[in-house]
Amino acid sequence: MRISKGALLIVIAFTAPLIVELRTVLAWVNVELTVLESVVLSIGLIVLILVWALWPQEGTPQATE
Repeated sequence: MRISKGALLIVIAFTAPLIVELRTVLAWVNVELTVLESVVLSIGLIVLILVWALWPQEGTPQATE
């Protein structure tokens, strides 16, 4: 795991307001996102963050059991 579980939770928690504000910023430049598109974008971004966080780092010993 690349970051601690607490830090991962904070990063995911900050993703939601980021997406909401992204809709507002895009509306200023006449790009409209629907609520469904925003939800799909949020889920995709959270999945990418989880994959990055859970992917083992090179050089880190793997737990063997």
